[in-house]
Amino acid sequence: MSDSPKLDFIREIIADDLASGKHATTITRFPPEPNGYLHLGHAKSICLNFGIAQENAATGARCHLRFDDTNPSKEETEYVDSIKADVKWLGFDWGDDLFFASDYFEFFYDCAVHLIRNGLAYVDQQTPEQIKESRGNLNVPGTPSPWRERPVEESLELFARMRGGEFKEGEAVLRAKIDMASPNIVMRDPVIYRIMHAHHHNTGDAWCIYPMYDFAHPLEDAKEKITHSLCTLEFEIHRPFYDWVIEHCPVPAKPRQIEFSRLNLSYTVMSKRKLLQLVKDALVTGWDDPRMPTLSGIRRRGYPAEAVRNFCHRVGITKFDGVTDVALLEFEVRDHLNTVAPRRMAVLDPVKLVIENWPQGTSEDIELDNHPKNPAMGTRHVAMSRELWIEADDFQEVPEKKYFRLGPDRYVRLRGAYIVKCTGFEKDASGKVIEVRCEYLPGTKGADAPEGVQCKAAIHWVSAEHGVAAEVRLYDRLFTVADPDAAEGGFVSVINPDSLKTLAAWVEPSLADVAPEWSCQFERLGYFVADRCDHQSSKPVFNRSVALRDSWK
Repeated sequence: MSDSPKLDFIREIIADDLASGKHATTITRFPPEPNGYLHLGHAKSICLNFGIAQENAATGARCHLRFDDTNPSKEETEYVDSIKADVKWLGFDWGDDLFFASDYFEFFYDCAVHLIRNGLAYVDQQTPEQIKESRGNLNVPGTPSPWRERPVEESLELFARMRGGEFKEGEAVLRAKIDMASPNIVMRDPVIYRIMHAHHHNTGDAWCIYPMYDFAHPLEDAKEKITHSLCTLEFEIHRPFYDWVIEHCPVPAKPRQIEFSRLNLSYTVMSKRKLLQLVKDALVTGWDDPRMPTLSGIRRRGYPAEAVRNFCHRVGITKFDGVTDVALLEFEVRDHLNTVAPRRMAVLDPVKLVIENWPQGTSEDIELDNHPKNPAMGTRHVAMSRELWIEADDFQEVPEKKYFRLGPDRYVRLRGAYIVKCTGFEKDASGKVIEVRCEYLPGTKGADAPEGVQCKAAIHWVSAEHGVAAEVRLYDRLFTVADPDAAEGGFVSVINPDSLKTLAAWVEPSLADVAPEWSCQFERLGYFVADRCDHQSSKPVFNRSVALRDSWK
């Protein structure tokens, strides 16, 4: 019985192609459109395409990063730069294999002219509405355009004039001539070129006609000699046209398109249009808002790239659409950070703890492990003084059953330090506890509780004298329901009003000096990261990446 890991169906196809000699190596590609920021769905595709190249590196395999920039009305250089940064952050490198569809505009045009010359394309001057109506539906065949049989020379002339800028947008298009009665509506003379008088981020104003994605996509793959063009399932219905373009155009290679299921996550929307709406309507702070499923958002939230790669591997590659519970992603993040994140102390809901028998104006050095299960991470030193900050819920005036923390005449250990006994407390006018008084038990640092002292819990703390004020942002799921796309009032109607809580907290002094994107566990509270945009030593800012356990169960 083989111990080799089971391959998914795409890797099985590739392994068979290599074994049979059909291909000497593999060339895949990740082809984002630069019209938005990448999200977790793209991470699955990135890990698949670049992963296959890494796995077959011995054969010279490569993965291209290619920008499908054929729609200048929605594309920006900002998106190009963000996509490059995201792919790098996720742990992949395209090397010299960086391409733009716009680099092939002349090639696309020549292919279109080739189709016209061979009677396989024509210029249509119907209105967009007429074209849409004439395509029919699943039960009604399409109606041929009155321009479908126009002479080849006439279409060639009109297409050249389209390129020359003689027509307004919508006045003419170039359509492939295939089959208006095809059961696959995609094959009913699809539009392959349209007029757009828009400035392009790469080619400027050199072009005013642009190829449709379905036409450009197979030609790009062929131009780059892609062996396996891996797409999500929604492109399956487009595969016959992909193959038609490859068959009828003068291309240097014949790629094979293979489809796999896209990543769908609960409590999340993945549509670029909807993500853009969240940004434009200021429902989030931007594309990199830590509540967004964008790669820049989850990076800012403190999700490690390795955890995201592990998640994509766990989800796997299948042919069946489904919804993955976002808790699985959170588990991978938690599991990874539990191993690599050092421990620190922070108090998010502070109440003053005064140690009445501690000498005024003195402090003591306390040595703490940076990680309880990894001695290689070493230790750190924090100062303990007469006045400390503790969490408000670490004291109860009337302790509940099985509550083992502070209460009147009760004992608790201060993390890494002494056992203390509560001797009293003070409230404000509203009845809120604002100060707890206690006495420490000398000789109990690093020692068991003395006989007769019941101490069953330890709590974290920060010195009021030495601690640093920080802003802590508690991020949660952006939506309150598992399927926001199906919400009766639309996805915006189910935005979680508690998806962000900003707290004024106290943290260990060393946390002011950490670099942005530095992650740790705030003991007993969760995993946090120094915000990559706002964190600075004069004003530390930390984002909660994930709680210590799944609070949504």
